[in-house]
Amino acid sequence: MNSYVNERNGVFPSVCSLDCPDQCGLLLHKKDGKIVKIDGDPNHPVTNGNICNKVRNMAARLYDDKRLKYPLKRIGAKGKGKFERISWEEAIETITSRWKELIQTDGPESILPYSFYGNMGRLNAEGMDRCFFHRLGASQLDRTICSSAGSEGYKYTMGASLGTDPEDTIHSKLIIFWGINAVSTNMHQVTLAQKARKNGAKIVVIDVHKNQTGRLADWFIPILPGTDSALALGMMHILFAEDLVDTSFLQTYTVGHEELRKHVVQYDPVTVSGITGVPVEDIYQLARMYGKTSPSFIRIGNGPQHHDNGGMCIRTISCLPALTGQWLVKGGGAIKGNSAYLAHNAASLQRPDLLENKKTRVINMNLLGQALLELDPPVKSLYVYGTNPAVVAPDGNKVRKGLGREDLFLVVHDLFLTETAAYADLVLPATSSFENTDFYTSYWHHYIQIQQPVIERYGESKSNVEVFKLLAKEMGFEDSIFQQTEAELIAEALDHPNNPYLDGINYETLVEKQFVKAIVKPLFPGKLPTPSGKIELYSKKMEDDGYPPLPTYTPLAEDEKFPYLFIPAPNHNFLNSTFSNNEKHISLEKEPRVHINIQDATSAGIKDGDLVRVWNHRGECELKAAVGENVLPGVVVTQGLWRDEPGTKQLVNSLTPDRLADMGGGATFFSGRVNVEKILIGWSKK
Repeated sequence: MNSYVNERNGVFPSVCSLDCPDQCGLLLHKKDGKIVKIDGDPNHPVTNGNICNKVRNMAARLYDDKRLKYPLKRIGAKGKGKFERISWEEAIETITSRWKELIQTDGPESILPYSFYGNMGRLNAEGMDRCFFHRLGASQLDRTICSSAGSEGYKYTMGASLGTDPEDTIHSKLIIFWGINAVSTNMHQVTLAQKARKNGAKIVVIDVHKNQTGRLADWFIPILPGTDSALALGMMHILFAEDLVDTSFLQTYTVGHEELRKHVVQYDPVTVSGITGVPVEDIYQLARMYGKTSPSFIRIGNGPQHHDNGGMCIRTISCLPALTGQWLVKGGGAIKGNSAYLAHNAASLQRPDLLENKKTRVINMNLLGQALLELDPPVKSLYVYGTNPAVVAPDGNKVRKGLGREDLFLVVHDLFLTETAAYADLVLPATSSFENTDFYTSYWHHYIQIQQPVIERYGESKSNVEVFKLLAKEMGFEDSIFQQTEAELIAEALDHPNNPYLDGINYETLVEKQFVKAIVKPLFPGKLPTPSGKIELYSKKMEDDGYPPLPTYTPLAEDEKFPYLFIPAPNHNFLNSTFSNNEKHISLEKEPRVHINIQDATSAGIKDGDLVRVWNHRGECELKAAVGENVLPGVVVTQGLWRDEPGTKQLVNSLTPDRLADMGGGATFFSGRVNVEKILIGWSKK
């Protein structure tokens, strides 16, 4: 394995580790052994040297004085953040001793790992950790907080996470960004759309908030939260009624189009307008534009799936390209995700065979608060890495109450003393991705990339791979997987005969070329991995699984009787809670605000800039009001997961429900309701 650590000066190839579809190629500039500048790699065929401000300013995060340098042991009350330095030897011995005791007294399922993709490296995010906890016999975590509901819905229609090659979208003539603030969360799809626009394409944005992507659009269509499937069904109604469908494609490559034709009669534009808040004439215009423009492409975002009906919503939108035959046209079709093209040999990397008890309990990560407070038998130890549930998980007050249990042995492995780490008994310092060996697979473009170490370890930090090997050794696990090098693990992961898209891609090729494109081809003509091999507009599998077999609109679950639907959306300069503790990124984002329609604000006596209380039975926040017409009446939107600084109440996920979505065990962050009222006492903090 090559390593650039010993080279003190120069420019070195890298890859962005953030949980972002773009997964940019990077160039790291080093001086005297430290990264002094981060640029995009102009040779990367998709990202082309352009990167976001989050990454451009990441060097400040790497060398932040607050970054953890060595293991810590709690010496004060939980949540107060008082710790003292200990050695790695003491940390590993303490953890394994407690776990051995728990296994004897309460069984291995009393231990729960809790992680997500703070670092998207496959070895560190979902490799050695899975091996270790399988071998330990710990409770299994169902990692469903992000895209599981939509992925499940899309799979019912298309069979797998397969869509349009984003590089082809420069040929599109109509691009619909549906429920995605792509300027902030998929910037290179915006770059491709702008290239298409120069060739005559129109950009339409459908969203609950006129954010940066909405302002970029040729046409922005505001919609009420959780009603996107109704709009898609209304479009289908018009496409069939006005004979704007590709009958030949439907007959050849789909099942259920006649059933769907009859089914969507009930979703007439007047009915759909009443559900969605989209004017009748706009529904007609959108459907006709979509039916008459080719190639047309839909970028399906994460937003709509974070509802009670999120899986069915994405399932419904994903049917649209089939009606107009866009899958046969270069630049047509849709992308929800493209991860199936780069699927690696996960079994060799994660070793599920090491789990002896195949009936080990599985705990949904969205229900962490319930798991910590109500589960029987209880969770006695939690090991957190790659995420910050005290801020990120839904129903945050419940989560923090659970983290504060005195009898919960909590270990956190992170780069910083996060809000979650403040509750920990032990805190372990983590490496950044630039200090690791790992490989990366995008879930949007088709390139697989490798990361080789560029800088020395910060303080005494260690990677997930290293820590789980140390834990395995101390636990007495002698399985060969715990002795393998990163290079060996990558080589085995890429040896995956079941995925023909990876043919010819191996460890040596990656080391030589830095990034390699999967062998992709158009989905049609071809056979999909659905039961029928076709696009399933009518899904017998859905029926067997207890869902309506045809796309259907279902209203959101009845939440509290509060006047506003609450959408805690992402912002531009943070990624979930990552960067929310770094001064540079905070200065770029300025301050948290809650967007409210001018009609609602006027009725409530709220003016732009007023401090308001946003609340429900789960908790409350105090934020400045952004009054205008960027959201529809009855909707309020915040952006970003801000820290609770002294004297502030900014943890928006304190307000979010921990109900599960209709499928995939997904989160329902965007299906809660709140009240908003002006705070009459003056606000001392600027």
